[in-house]
This record gives sequence, C-alpha cells and structure tokens, in this order.
Amino acid sequence: MTTIIVSAGLTIVALIACLAIYISVNNADPGNERMQKIAGDISEGAMAFIGREYRTLAVFALIIVVLLWIFVGAWTAVCYAIGATFSASAGFIGMRAATKGNVRTAAAAGNSLADALKIAFRSGAVMGLAVVGLGLLGLTSLLYIGTGTIGLESIILSLFGFSFGASTIALFSRVGGGIYTKAADVGADIVGKVEQGIPEDDPRNPATIADNVGDNVGDIAGMGADLYSSYVGSMIAAMALGLALTEAHIYFPIALGALGIVASLAGMFIVRANDEETLQKVLRYSFLFAAFVVLVGSWFLSDAYFGSATMFWVVFTGLAAGVIIELSTEYYTSSHFNPVKRLAEASETGAATNIIEGLGLGFMSTAIPMLVIIAVAFVSYVLADFYGIAISAVAMLSTLGISLAIDAYGPVADNAGGIAEMSSLPDEVRERTDALDAAGNMTAAIGKGFAIGSAGLTALAFFSAFSTRAGLDAISLLNIEVLTGVFLGVLMPFIFTSLTMTAVSRAAFDMIEEVRRQFKAMPGILKGETEPDYRRCVDISTIGALKQMIVPGFLIIIPPIIVGLVLGTEALGGMIIGALGTAMLLGIALSNAGGAWDNAKKFIETGEHGGKGSEAHAASVIGDTVGDPAKDTSGPSLNILIKLMSIVALTLLPLFL
Repeated sequence: MTTIIVSAGLTIVALIACLAIYISVNNADPGNERMQKIAGDISEGAMAFIGREYRTLAVFALIIVVLLWIFVGAWTAVCYAIGATFSASAGFIGMRAATKGNVRTAAAAGNSLADALKIAFRSGAVMGLAVVGLGLLGLTSLLYIGTGTIGLESIILSLFGFSFGASTIALFSRVGGGIYTKAADVGADIVGKVEQGIPEDDPRNPATIADNVGDNVGDIAGMGADLYSSYVGSMIAAMALGLALTEAHIYFPIALGALGIVASLAGMFIVRANDEETLQKVLRYSFLFAAFVVLVGSWFLSDAYFGSATMFWVVFTGLAAGVIIELSTEYYTSSHFNPVKRLAEASETGAATNIIEGLGLGFMSTAIPMLVIIAVAFVSYVLADFYGIAISAVAMLSTLGISLAIDAYGPVADNAGGIAEMSSLPDEVRERTDALDAAGNMTAAIGKGFAIGSAGLTALAFFSAFSTRAGLDAISLLNIEVLTGVFLGVLMPFIFTSLTMTAVSRAAFDMIEEVRRQFKAMPGILKGETEPDYRRCVDISTIGALKQMIVPGFLIIIPPIIVGLVLGTEALGGMIIGALGTAMLLGIALSNAGGAWDNAKKFIETGEHGGKGSEAHAASVIGDTVGDPAKDTSGPSLNILIKLMSIVALTLLPLFL
C-alpha cells in the first residue's frame, strides 16, 4: 500500500505542475487584437466540436455502462465510467492549453525563438502531465478504494473496465478528430493552394480556421486520449498478470509509472533553445534524459521489489524499443535523411512518381519497428515470461509525460504559424514560427511512430493477460475456428482503414465544394476585400466527423464480441493476434508515408528542386494531400483498433467462458 500512497502523491505533484504551467501560459502576452480574434475563432471551433463529440459519446458510454453493470459487474461498470471520464478530461485539458498557447507562441516569436519555444513547449507539457497525472491518479485511487472494499484481485480485474472506458474515448477522439482535421486540411489545400495558388494559412482561404481547429481536435485531444489508453492499459495488464505471481509483481508497474513522472518533470527543465539548429536536438535530448532517469531509477526499484536486476533489464528493453522506434521514424520521415530527399526528387517527374515513391517508403519503414517489437517481446518473455512483456510496455510508456509534451508542442507551433500568417505579422516572426513548425512536424511524425509501437506492446500485454485469464496454453492453427478468427482479425484493419479514408474523402468533398462556392459567390475574398465565412467550414468539418466516426467505432467493438460468443476464446485469441500484426504494419506504413510526403513538400518549399511554384512543388502538394488522411486519420486510428479489440475481449471474458 506504500507504493499506492507514494505514487498518488507524485500524481498530485504532476497535476499541480500541470496547473502551474497552464497558468504561466495563460498569463503570457496574447498579442494584438487581430491575433486574439483569430485565436478566439480557433478556440471556439475546437470547443464546439469537442463539446458535441463528448455529448455524443456520453450517450454511447452510458449504454455500455448499463450493459457492463448487468452482464459483467457493478465495479467494472464504475471503472469504465471513470476511465472514460478521465480520458476525456485529459484530452480537454490538453486542447484547452493548446488553444491558449498558440496565439501566445506567435506573440512570443516577435521577441525570440527561445521565448516562442518556451510557450509552445509549456502548452504541450500541460497535455503530457495531464495524461500521466490523471492516468496514475485514477488507477491508484481505484486500487486504494477497491482493495479495502472488494479485495485486491477483484478490483484489478474490474480495472479492465477502466481501460475499456479510456480506449472508447480514444477511439472516437482519434477517428472523429482525424476526420475533422483532414477534411479541413484537404479542402484548404486542394482549393486554396492547388487551384487558387494562395499560400498555406492564407486568411483568404475559408477553410483555414477549420484547418487550425483540426490540429487541436486531432493531434492534441486525439493523441492524448490514444496514449492515455496505452499508458493505463499497459499497467493494468501487468498488474493482472502479477496476480498469478507475488504482491511485488502487482505493485511494480505503478512504481515504474510514478518514476516516469519524476523523470518527465526532470526532462522538461532542460528544454532550452536559441536557434533553429539546436531546436530539434534539445527536444530529443530532453526525452533521452528522461529515459536515462527511468533506467537508473529502475535499477533500484528492481532491487527493492525483487532483490535482483531482472526487471531492470526488462525495463531497459522497453526503453530501448521506444528510442529505436523513434529514431527509425525520424529516419524515414525527416528531410535530413535520404528517404525523404529521394521522395522530393521523385516529385520532379510528377505526382504519380511522388506517390509511388512514398508508398514504397512507407512499406519499407515497417521493418525496423516490427523487428524491434518482436525482439522486445522475445527478450522480455525469456527474462520474465508474459509479465516481462507487459513490463516492457510500461517501461516504454513510462516517459509519456515528456514524450507527449514534445509531440503536443507540434500542433501548437503549427497553429502559431497560421496565426502569424493570418495576422500579417513581420517576416522574422513567421520565420521563427516556421522553425518551430518544422521541428513540430518532425516530433509529430516521431510521436505517431511511438504511439503505434507502444500500442503494439500494450496489445501484446493485453493478449498475454487474456491468454492467462482464459487458461489458454496454446492456440492451434489447425483448429478451423481459430483459423477463422485469425483471418477475420487480419481483415478488420483493412476494412477499418477503408472506412476512415473514405470518411475523410466524403467530408473533404463537402469542404471543397463549400470553399469553391465562397470563392465564386464572393469575389472580394481573393482580393482581400471580404472576409470568408469561416464558421460554415467549421460546421462542415464538425458534422462530417461526427457522422462518419460511428461505423468504424462499432466495427472494432462488435466483431470480437460475436467471435467470442459464437466461436469461443481460442478463436477470439486468434482474431486478436491477426488484427495486431496487420494493424501494426498498416498503421506504421500509413503514418510514415504520410509524414514523409508532408516533409518532402516542406523540403521543396525551402528552395530545393525548384522551390515553391515549381512542378515538383505542385506534385508534392498532391502527395501531401494524399498523405494527410494516412498519417493523421487512418494510421493513428489503427492504434486504437489493436488495443480496443484486446480490452473488449478481456473485459467481457466472463461471457465467453
């Protein structure tokens, strides 16, 4: 119980730090009246969307709570409700900070790059600390209350409901937010940049406010909810596997999470940069420093809990996996390396070769992350059986506070650049926000790779817990029911990807038609004499996202239930493994290809291969437009598929036995 109390205390520290940082961001200079007006429109659109989304989800979540109460148990239903509420709260807090920080980052860029970085990073830090603080607070509180009420084993099994609730919010936040942001982005690019030839974030583009809103609802609220579900899920899976071992095995994941909070806070203190050259380096070093703190601390934790260094080496494999996956993602998506440079060169011969090269790059980029996950699973299993796999996932996510802060900083910087452009701020301000945005694009791409890798390890931990709880010693592929489950699992990510990609296409179609209509009906827009109807475009993205997110959501939740009830637990286990392998590969390929297309375009815009206005640039804009839903909607949403299928199977396991 000492672990619970100490960990709960550290979560309070994290949340107090979160509040203090939020206040410091809010107190910064918000810029001139024009900047505040634009930021107000972005904030209003973001809050309107998330309010409508959460009201829709509240009805859906209430139905699940009732069904869980009837068929599984009251405590599981209560844990589901708390998990969903905390996940939604973390996303809301992060988005609120981002919509405060964007305009203040743009204003600070008028002073220096260092001042702008400070505001942007602090805005992201609010999200990082909110996620880990609320995640660990929820788990420790429920453990403390539940242990004294229904017993330790019962409350840990009920915590599957907590993870189910978090994953439900993550699913719709990722899918809904992804559809929203890419409908706006594609609409703005196709009509504004391609057809009219006006710059990105030009205030004459009716979709530009919706595009900036989308950065917040997709890459802030969506990413936060996604990683929140991975963070709490990995710890719950490890605790469930620890039930068959010792009390030390149960509480060790909580202690490791608390250590990660300390490490993340330490890493945040070293983020300083005075020029563009050191910007990306300092962000990387802050993450590596936090990982080093966790590694050193885990040596002492391993000795204190187990009297040996075994768990230290398991933690080392998990941390190393996170670092390698991030470096691999950077290699395939950064313009500093050959893959993106070759992609930019391919743009010289048109959009077709750009897209072909990008697809090849995305498929090849799956190799290193998948081999890393395989190696980590194998080594962790040899060291500590299935429990080791779960702890490696906890270790990989232990530095989530700092890694999510770095990731969430990107959309804030992107919004700051948009506000600077729309407010007609001096060139040096836009240059500084562009430098922040360039680093932010890189951190966002790396963050997506990290999210998919951590989701894969978390899903493996869930599968380990599922196999243990279901009493499955082996799953035979010679069993036709198991084989059926495997093939259904392999199929689901492709159907899910099709639904999310076409959802963006449909929503973007409506956006494109609206932007064209406004340009035709109000000629004064392009002359700068008439202000576009931004609100109409925001409404189109909102309605399209909420309407299109329902079917993909049900696709993930319903089939595992049917397979479990009709074909049994072995077939369900086969389905989980089939979906896990396919979704990981597809998610990595889509995310990295999209990130590479985006950065190839930006590389050309620096003056390479003819620069802006060249044929290569026009081709790269098409490639980037194709890559938008790949990297920001379908790819990241596949993280949720592999986690949610597993947690549905675990939570509802009593119905399948």
